[in-house]
Amino acid sequence: MDKPDTIAVEVVYALADKQKLLRLSVPYGTSMREAAERSGIAGLFPDLDLATAPMGIFGKAVAKPEERVLEEGERVEIYRPLIADPKEARKQRAAKVAKVKAEGEE
Repeated sequence: MDKPDTIAVEVVYALADKQKLLRLSVPYGTSMREAAERSGIAGLFPDLDLATAPMGIFGKAVAKPEERVLEEGERVEIYRPLIADPKEARKQRAAKVAKVKAEGEE
């Protein structure tokens, strides 16, 4: 079976107050990072740095998006940098819950 000249993919990025999903056709053999750049999504989010942004496909992070070649129908997800360390945030929430419980038992 012949490989298609182009494939249809989606590129998505979201902030708390603004989200964008773009559908585009890219040449067969296009990498995740190339598709993100071709989409023009960086123009919609001035603080987005596509050269360093972490990316994934359908919720699974991809370590080297510049090397991962896309397949028909895949969705490139561009991830925001974490504001807080997830482990530290969990510790703080657990401490808060423990404090509320302790105060309730007094």
